[in-house]
Amino acid sequence: MRKEELNTPCFIVQKERLIHNLEILRSVKEQTGCKILLAQKAFSMYSLYPLIGSYVDGCTASGLYEAKLGREEMNKENHVFSPAYREDEIDEIIELCDDIVFNSFKQLGKYKDRVKARGKSVGLRINPECSTQEGHAIYDPCAPGSRLGVTLENFGESMLSGVDGLHFHTLCEQNADALKLTLAAVEERFGKYMHGMKWINFGGGHHITREDYDVSTLVECIKHVKETYDVEVYLEPGEAFVLNAGTLLTTVLETNRNGIDLAILDTSAACHMPDVLEMPYRPPLKDSGEPGEKKYTYRLGGPTCLAGDIIGDYSFDHALTEGERLEFTDMALYTMVKTNTFNGMRLPDIVVEEADGECILHKTFGYEAFKSRL
Repeated sequence: MRKEELNTPCFIVQKERLIHNLEILRSVKEQTGCKILLAQKAFSMYSLYPLIGSYVDGCTASGLYEAKLGREEMNKENHVFSPAYREDEIDEIIELCDDIVFNSFKQLGKYKDRVKARGKSVGLRINPECSTQEGHAIYDPCAPGSRLGVTLENFGESMLSGVDGLHFHTLCEQNADALKLTLAAVEERFGKYMHGMKWINFGGGHHITREDYDVSTLVECIKHVKETYDVEVYLEPGEAFVLNAGTLLTTVLETNRNGIDLAILDTSAACHMPDVLEMPYRPPLKDSGEPGEKKYTYRLGGPTCLAGDIIGDYSFDHALTEGERLEFTDMALYTMVKTNTFNGMRLPDIVVEEADGECILHKTFGYEAFKSRL
């Protein structure tokens, strides 16, 4: 099947670009001896887990269902972190995972002995209180009042017995300079405890596969920690795996005007790319420009009843027509994992595009995908 034959809306993952990203991640592993895990919260397209697992060490989960998916579909190292675990799920999580990271000394005390009894690794998330975010507090684990990680003020050295590793995750779509700054704060506050650990996890948010990413600084940070503290170092990026490796293909349903030119698409910001409204951000669109940059400017919106279901304002060299296809880029990350069926919207098909342009339909969704959730 070729792209022009696909039904819309659909997510298309470009395998060639995915492999490009995986080769960069493998290069970091080879240069440093670190271990890299797929953060499933960003990308959980499990049909590609065998490919991904051939390059990296495993995956990391945010709870029971992701832990099950990682064990079933990749079956390599399986790590998990949750701000708080449920009593009715923790035993199954321990069975599924190799490494269980706790968010507080209270959770650690409650479940540590169960983890140890099954021969699994125990981790503790720390909060270095070093914010490197700009403008996106919703994604800043070091924001004042954060519920994520133990701060130095609340640190209980006497309770570290049995803890195998420390985990910190502070970044979001950032370069290695932010990691270097964060690592300095981590060492200043928690360095004396790192000497007794078996591993240190740098968390996610590392945009390693971005074109301008400073890989040499990342390598320097990893080697420094490995050599200084004699520990294994883990990274758990999510976006870096599929950065610029996916698109969302959509069709123009109608054009009209209300002070500005409008185009209604068969894809929805609210249902198919909710980060557009949450962050907010303006997703890249092929063959378009900023408002006013090209001759024709349109406000693109979805077909739901939500007045704010607006993707953004884009300009084009030509007037849009009904039935025309548009393609948003960088749509593999935080899309499929966050879609919803508000208004009874159909979920986009999921497609893999091979290097030769052949498109393979991985999954399609119908009425039952909507009804079964209600």
